[in-house]
Amino acid sequence: MQNDSTPISSAAQRLRVLFAGICALILTVGLARFAYTPMLPVMHSQAGLTAVAAGWLATFNYAGYISGAMLAASVGNLQQKFVLYRIGLVLAVVTTAALGFTDNPTLWAVLRFVSGLSSTAGLLLASGLALNWLIRNGHRPELGLHFTGLGLGIVVSGLAVGAMMDRLNWAQQWMALGLLGLVFFVPAWVWLPPPAPAAPLPAGGAHGAAPAPPRRWMLLMTAMYFCAGFGYVISATFIVAILDKLPLLAGKGGWVWVIVGLAAAPSSFVWDRIARAWGEIGALLLAFALQTVSIVLPAITANVALNLLSAVLYGGTFVGIVSLTLTLIGRRFPANPAKAMARLTLSYGVSQMAAPAIAGTLAARTGSYHDALWLTAAVMLLGMALLEVMRRDAARAAPR
Repeated sequence: MQNDSTPISSAAQRLRVLFAGICALILTVGLARFAYTPMLPVMHSQAGLTAVAAGWLATFNYAGYISGAMLAASVGNLQQKFVLYRIGLVLAVVTTAALGFTDNPTLWAVLRFVSGLSSTAGLLLASGLALNWLIRNGHRPELGLHFTGLGLGIVVSGLAVGAMMDRLNWAQQWMALGLLGLVFFVPAWVWLPPPAPAAPLPAGGAHGAAPAPPRRWMLLMTAMYFCAGFGYVISATFIVAILDKLPLLAGKGGWVWVIVGLAAAPSSFVWDRIARAWGEIGALLLAFALQTVSIVLPAITANVALNLLSAVLYGGTFVGIVSLTLTLIGRRFPANPAKAMARLTLSYGVSQMAAPAIAGTLAARTGSYHDALWLTAAVMLLGMALLEVMRRDAARAAPR
């Protein structure tokens, strides 16, 4: 028997496991998924990628993510999840580099789908495996620390693309990004140990008796997360292409993406503190409002400072919205949040599949992303309305 309060592994082992999870996120999300955003301008100018095709490639990427999420949710065995995690790491490196070996749009679509599939290795599998290891070894779970990998991944991809922009063509840049991925592949592969075969986790104790929320609450939550996914993906896909059109930022899209990442890296900790003061719903309302401002700014002004503020607001909110939602679901379904999270992941992912294709089509018809940005802002306002309904429902239920 082990004492839950006494770690049975060293602090150095704990840091290696956490670092492995962060590296997995940088590789599978920062490079395999997010590098596409700062690469869009050079893909437009050198590879002949149209706005419509760019939107559809993003849609295929998010379709891959949803497929991977559903696969991960259907696998209960930790050993199988660990195998899928390692397969995801390999796919992330291969699909990133392979984009530079072809200019065939159909092959691009296949590669973006598979890279989306691989992103679940960092977002879902690595986080679950790392937390499982921490709990089994008597350490406090560090979900916030793990998700700093999202912001750091954006920083890495933005710095890499910015550094290569004037030195390599579009194809060479994708190959170089694949090679860079090997730097993060090694610790992600080596330092995240396979899960223990048996040894059940400690019982949930105090949290086990929490009642499940009503069906109405879950429906509102699912619809709200759909709106969040719509707002997230439009900026994640097109923000660099939008800002790259500003004269003073032309050719500097990769550096804008770095600003997004620097704002995102510490944001999960900031939003945790806001949630302690305002509650998760209040914090989510603020995050939605700030992200809506970030979406509207590029549509109403060409001012460079305000557009850079847009990038900061976007980076500082999207990770927070995800982490706050995960926290809220975890508290309402403490015994087994997997089923609820699967529904939310599906909702979030469906919006991520639909939104880029819609935005790309609107951009092709109008010659700008302004209509897509206004549509996205409207969807975010709908999400805020749903959150307000949830808050009022909670206020009415409180006296009971």
